[in-house]
Amino acid sequence: MRLNLIYLQSVTSFLILPTRDFSFRHQHLKSGGRDATVVFQPTASIMKLTSYGHSCFSVQVNGKTLLFDPFIRANELAASVDFSAIQVDYILITHGHFDHIDDAVELAKQTKATVIANFEIYQWLQGHGLTDVHPMNLGGSATFPFGRVKMVQALHSSVLPDGAYGGAPAGFVIESGHDAFYYAGDTALTLDMQLIGEEFTLRFAVLPIGDNFTMGVKDATRAMTLLKCRQIVGVHYDTFPPIRIDHEAAKAEFEKAGGKLYLVPIGTSLEM
Repeated sequence: MRLNLIYLQSVTSFLILPTRDFSFRHQHLKSGGRDATVVFQPTASIMKLTSYGHSCFSVQVNGKTLLFDPFIRANELAASVDFSAIQVDYILITHGHFDHIDDAVELAKQTKATVIANFEIYQWLQGHGLTDVHPMNLGGSATFPFGRVKMVQALHSSVLPDGAYGGAPAGFVIESGHDAFYYAGDTALTLDMQLIGEEFTLRFAVLPIGDNFTMGVKDATRAMTLLKCRQIVGVHYDTFPPIRIDHEAAKAEFEKAGGKLYLVPIGTSLEM
Protein backbone atom coordinates (compact mmCIF):
# COMPACT_ATOMS: atom_id res chain seq x y z
CA MET A 1 0.00 0.00 0.00
CA ARG A 2 1.26 3.48 -0.84
CA LEU A 3 1.23 6.36 1.64
CA ASN A 4 0.01 9.87 0.96
CA LEU A 5 2.03 12.51 2.79
CA ILE A 6 0.04 15.58 3.83
CA TYR A 7 2.22 18.49 4.99
CA LEU A 8 0.62 20.63 7.62
CA GLN A 9 3.60 22.99 7.83
CA SER A 10 6.64 23.62 5.67
CA VAL A 11 9.13 20.80 6.10
CA THR A 12 12.49 19.98 4.51
CA SER A 13 13.07 16.54 6.08
CA PHE A 14 10.78 13.86 7.38
CA LEU A 15 10.74 10.39 8.89
CA ILE A 16 8.24 7.75 7.70
CA LEU A 17 6.97 5.58 10.53
CA PRO A 18 4.03 3.54 9.16
CA THR A 19 2.02 1.48 11.60
CA ARG A 20 1.46 -2.23 10.97
CA ASP A 21 -2.10 -1.66 9.75
CA PHE A 22 -1.32 1.64 7.96
CA SER A 23 -3.65 3.56 10.23
CA PHE A 24 -3.39 7.33 10.50
CA ARG A 25 -0.26 8.48 12.29
CA HIS A 26 1.74 11.65 12.68
CA GLN A 27 5.28 12.48 13.78
CA HIS A 28 6.48 15.85 15.01
CA LEU A 29 9.83 16.86 13.54
CA LYS A 30 12.30 19.68 13.77
CA SER A 31 13.38 21.21 10.47
CA GLY A 32 15.40 24.37 10.13
CA GLY A 33 14.39 25.47 13.58
CA ARG A 34 10.69 25.02 12.85
CA ASP A 35 8.21 22.46 14.12
CA ALA A 36 6.60 20.47 11.33
CA THR A 37 3.92 17.82 11.33
CA VAL A 38 3.60 15.14 8.69
CA VAL A 39 0.38 13.14 8.56
CA PHE A 40 0.58 9.67 7.03
CA GLN A 41 -2.60 8.66 5.26
CA PRO A 42 -3.22 5.39 3.39
CA THR A 43 -4.29 5.70 -0.21
CA ALA A 44 -7.58 4.05 -1.11
CA SER A 45 -7.51 0.51 -2.41
CA ILE A 46 -8.81 -0.10 -5.92
CA MET A 47 -12.34 -1.43 -6.30
CA LYS A 48 -12.92 -3.30 -9.57
CA LEU A 49 -16.45 -3.03 -10.94
CA THR A 50 -17.60 -5.44 -13.67
CA SER A 51 -20.82 -4.97 -15.64
CA TYR A 52 -23.08 -7.93 -16.48
CA GLY A 53 -25.80 -5.77 -18.03
CA HIS A 54 -28.98 -4.02 -16.89
CA SER A 55 -28.55 -3.58 -13.12
CA CYS A 56 -26.28 -6.56 -12.57
CA PHE A 57 -22.68 -5.81 -11.69
CA SER A 58 -19.98 -7.02 -9.34
CA VAL A 59 -17.48 -5.14 -7.20
CA GLN A 60 -14.33 -6.57 -5.66
CA VAL A 61 -14.17 -5.39 -2.06
CA ASN A 62 -11.44 -6.34 0.40
CA GLY A 63 -10.65 -9.63 -1.33
CA LYS A 64 -14.31 -10.63 -1.83
CA THR A 65 -16.50 -10.32 -4.92
CA LEU A 66 -19.99 -8.90 -4.41
CA LEU A 67 -22.56 -9.27 -7.21
CA PHE A 68 -25.76 -7.24 -7.28
CA ASP A 69 -29.18 -8.05 -8.76
CA PRO A 70 -28.43 -11.08 -10.96
CA PHE A 71 -30.31 -10.87 -14.26
CA ILE A 72 -28.05 -12.20 -17.02
CA ARG A 73 -29.26 -15.23 -18.98
CA ALA A 74 -32.60 -13.70 -19.99
CA ASN A 75 -30.99 -10.39 -20.99
CA GLU A 76 -30.33 -10.50 -24.74
CA LEU A 77 -27.79 -7.69 -24.39
CA ALA A 78 -25.71 -9.91 -22.06
CA ALA A 79 -25.57 -12.89 -24.46
CA SER A 80 -21.76 -12.70 -24.55
CA VAL A 81 -21.46 -13.30 -20.79
CA ASP A 82 -20.40 -16.83 -19.82
CA PHE A 83 -22.74 -17.43 -16.91
CA SER A 84 -21.06 -20.69 -15.91
CA ALA A 85 -17.74 -18.88 -15.42
CA ILE A 86 -19.03 -16.30 -12.93
CA GLN A 87 -17.55 -16.68 -9.47
CA VAL A 88 -18.75 -14.52 -6.59
CA ASP A 89 -18.71 -14.62 -2.80
CA TYR A 90 -21.85 -12.62 -2.05
CA ILE A 91 -25.05 -11.85 -3.96
CA LEU A 92 -27.04 -8.77 -2.91
CA ILE A 93 -30.63 -8.35 -4.06
CA THR A 94 -32.45 -5.01 -3.87
CA HIS A 95 -36.00 -6.20 -4.67
CA GLY A 96 -38.06 -8.98 -6.17
CA HIS A 97 -38.66 -7.94 -9.79
CA PHE A 98 -37.54 -10.55 -12.30
CA ASP A 99 -34.93 -8.27 -13.84
CA HIS A 100 -33.10 -8.16 -10.50
CA ILE A 101 -33.49 -11.70 -9.16
CA ASP A 102 -33.94 -13.99 -12.17
CA ASP A 103 -30.57 -15.76 -11.82
CA ALA A 104 -30.19 -15.54 -8.04
CA VAL A 105 -31.02 -19.14 -7.14
CA GLU A 106 -28.95 -20.71 -9.92
CA LEU A 107 -25.96 -18.43 -9.36
CA ALA A 108 -26.01 -18.97 -5.58
CA LYS A 109 -26.01 -22.73 -6.06
CA GLN A 110 -23.25 -22.50 -8.69
CA THR A 111 -20.94 -20.30 -6.62
CA LYS A 112 -22.04 -21.22 -3.06
CA ALA A 113 -22.30 -17.48 -2.43
CA THR A 114 -24.03 -15.96 0.57
CA VAL A 115 -27.15 -14.06 -0.49
CA ILE A 116 -28.10 -10.80 1.25
CA ALA A 117 -31.70 -9.59 0.83
CA ASN A 118 -34.72 -8.34 2.71
CA PHE A 119 -36.67 -10.72 4.95
CA GLU A 120 -39.40 -11.57 2.44
CA ILE A 121 -36.90 -12.41 -0.31
CA TYR A 122 -34.85 -14.36 2.26
CA GLN A 123 -37.89 -16.54 2.96
CA TRP A 124 -38.63 -16.95 -0.77
CA LEU A 125 -35.05 -18.01 -1.51
CA GLN A 126 -35.13 -20.54 1.32
CA GLY A 127 -38.27 -21.96 -0.26
CA HIS A 128 -36.26 -22.41 -3.47
CA GLY A 129 -33.57 -24.45 -1.76
CA LEU A 130 -31.02 -21.87 -0.64
CA THR A 131 -29.69 -22.10 2.91
CA ASP A 132 -26.87 -19.52 2.99
CA VAL A 133 -29.04 -16.41 3.02
CA HIS A 134 -28.72 -13.39 5.31
CA PRO A 135 -31.95 -11.43 5.96
CA MET A 136 -31.95 -7.67 6.48
CA ASN A 137 -34.43 -4.82 6.46
CA LEU A 138 -34.50 -1.08 5.92
CA GLY A 139 -32.21 0.93 8.18
CA GLY A 140 -30.37 -2.15 9.41
CA SER A 141 -26.69 -2.87 8.97
CA ALA A 142 -24.61 -6.02 9.27
CA THR A 143 -20.90 -6.78 9.22
CA PHE A 144 -19.37 -9.37 6.90
CA PRO A 145 -15.74 -10.39 6.23
CA PHE A 146 -15.44 -7.72 3.50
CA GLY A 147 -16.99 -4.89 5.52
CA ARG A 148 -20.32 -3.41 6.56
CA VAL A 149 -23.59 -3.43 4.62
CA LYS A 150 -26.37 -0.95 5.35
CA MET A 151 -29.77 -1.46 3.74
CA VAL A 152 -31.35 1.88 2.81
CA GLN A 153 -34.68 2.93 1.39
CA ALA A 154 -35.63 2.90 -2.30
CA LEU A 155 -38.87 4.28 -3.74
CA HIS A 156 -40.16 1.56 -6.04
CA SER A 157 -42.37 -1.56 -5.97
CA SER A 158 -41.51 -5.21 -5.47
CA VAL A 159 -43.14 -8.51 -6.35
CA LEU A 160 -41.37 -11.82 -6.88
CA PRO A 161 -41.51 -13.71 -10.21
CA ASP A 162 -44.20 -16.10 -8.97
CA GLY A 163 -46.38 -13.26 -7.68
CA ALA A 164 -45.31 -13.53 -4.03
CA TYR A 165 -44.87 -10.34 -2.02
CA GLY A 166 -41.29 -9.09 -2.32
CA GLY A 167 -41.16 -6.82 0.71
CA ALA A 168 -39.88 -3.26 0.61
CA PRO A 169 -37.41 -2.40 -2.18
CA ALA A 170 -34.01 -1.22 -0.98
CA GLY A 171 -30.58 0.06 -1.83
CA PHE A 172 -27.25 -0.80 -0.23
CA VAL A 173 -24.30 1.14 1.12
CA ILE A 174 -21.12 -0.95 1.26
CA GLU A 175 -18.46 0.29 3.67
CA SER A 176 -15.00 -1.26 3.85
CA GLY A 177 -12.25 0.47 5.78
CA HIS A 178 -12.05 4.07 4.61
CA ASP A 179 -14.05 3.33 1.45
CA ALA A 180 -17.79 3.28 0.75
CA PHE A 181 -20.07 3.08 -2.25
CA TYR A 182 -23.82 3.20 -2.73
CA TYR A 183 -26.07 1.16 -5.01
CA ALA A 184 -29.52 2.71 -5.20
CA GLY A 185 -31.36 -0.25 -6.72
CA ASP A 186 -34.51 0.76 -8.60
CA THR A 187 -35.70 4.04 -7.16
CA ALA A 188 -37.13 7.46 -7.71
CA LEU A 189 -35.22 10.50 -6.53
CA THR A 190 -35.62 10.80 -2.77
CA LEU A 191 -34.36 13.22 -0.12
CA ASP A 192 -33.17 10.20 1.87
CA MET A 193 -30.14 10.30 -0.43
CA GLN A 194 -29.08 13.46 1.39
CA LEU A 195 -28.81 11.45 4.62
CA ILE A 196 -26.56 8.94 2.87
CA GLY A 197 -24.30 11.76 1.69
CA GLU A 198 -24.12 13.07 5.25
CA GLU A 199 -23.29 9.71 6.82
CA PHE A 200 -20.85 8.33 4.24
CA THR A 201 -18.03 9.67 2.10
CA LEU A 202 -18.80 7.80 -1.08
CA ARG A 203 -16.12 6.90 -3.60
CA PHE A 204 -18.80 6.25 -6.21
CA ALA A 205 -22.53 5.62 -6.53
CA VAL A 206 -24.43 3.27 -8.83
CA LEU A 207 -27.70 4.86 -9.94
CA PRO A 208 -30.53 3.89 -12.32
CA ILE A 209 -30.78 6.34 -15.20
CA GLY A 210 -33.19 4.77 -17.71
CA ASP A 211 -36.32 6.73 -16.69
CA ASN A 212 -39.86 5.32 -17.06
CA PHE A 213 -39.53 2.65 -14.32
CA THR A 214 -36.93 4.55 -12.23
CA MET A 215 -35.47 8.02 -12.11
CA GLY A 216 -33.94 9.29 -15.33
CA VAL A 217 -30.78 11.20 -16.09
CA LYS A 218 -31.92 14.61 -14.80
CA ASP A 219 -33.08 13.24 -11.46
CA ALA A 220 -29.92 11.13 -11.21
CA THR A 221 -27.81 14.30 -11.47
CA ARG A 222 -29.85 15.74 -8.58
CA ALA A 223 -29.23 12.51 -6.65
CA MET A 224 -25.51 12.98 -7.30
CA THR A 225 -25.68 16.35 -5.58
CA LEU A 226 -27.62 15.03 -2.59
CA LEU A 227 -25.13 12.18 -2.19
CA LYS A 228 -22.12 14.54 -2.42
CA CYS A 229 -20.61 12.05 -4.84
CA ARG A 230 -19.37 13.01 -8.31
CA GLN A 231 -18.44 9.58 -9.67
CA ILE A 232 -21.59 7.85 -10.93
CA VAL A 233 -22.01 4.46 -12.60
CA GLY A 234 -25.24 4.28 -14.58
CA VAL A 235 -27.43 1.15 -14.63
CA HIS A 236 -30.97 0.12 -15.61
CA TYR A 237 -30.89 1.52 -19.14
CA ASP A 238 -31.15 0.20 -22.74
CA THR A 239 -32.40 -3.30 -21.80
CA PHE A 240 -35.99 -2.64 -22.88
CA PRO A 241 -37.40 -0.05 -25.32
CA PRO A 242 -38.90 2.24 -22.62
CA ILE A 243 -35.50 2.71 -20.96
CA ARG A 244 -33.23 3.31 -23.94
CA ILE A 245 -31.09 6.40 -23.54
CA ASP A 246 -28.78 8.66 -25.53
CA HIS A 247 -25.40 7.81 -24.02
CA GLU A 248 -23.55 10.96 -25.03
CA ALA A 249 -26.40 13.23 -23.96
CA ALA A 250 -26.52 11.50 -20.57
CA LYS A 251 -22.78 11.93 -20.04
CA ALA A 252 -23.03 15.58 -21.04
CA GLU A 253 -25.84 16.13 -18.52
CA PHE A 254 -23.67 14.79 -15.69
CA GLU A 255 -20.68 16.81 -16.82
CA LYS A 256 -22.83 19.96 -16.84
CA ALA A 257 -23.85 19.15 -13.25
CA GLY A 258 -20.21 18.81 -12.19
CA GLY A 259 -19.91 15.03 -12.17
CA LYS A 260 -18.86 12.11 -14.32
CA LEU A 261 -21.09 9.33 -15.61
CA TYR A 262 -19.61 5.93 -16.40
CA LEU A 263 -21.56 3.63 -18.72
CA VAL A 264 -19.62 0.38 -18.43
CA PRO A 265 -19.99 -1.93 -21.45
CA ILE A 266 -21.35 -5.38 -20.61
CA GLY A 267 -18.56 -7.86 -19.88
CA THR A 268 -15.98 -5.17 -19.16
CA SER A 269 -14.52 -3.82 -15.93
CA LEU A 270 -13.69 -0.44 -14.48
CA GLU A 271 -11.32 0.36 -11.64
CA MET A 272 -12.93 2.85 -9.28
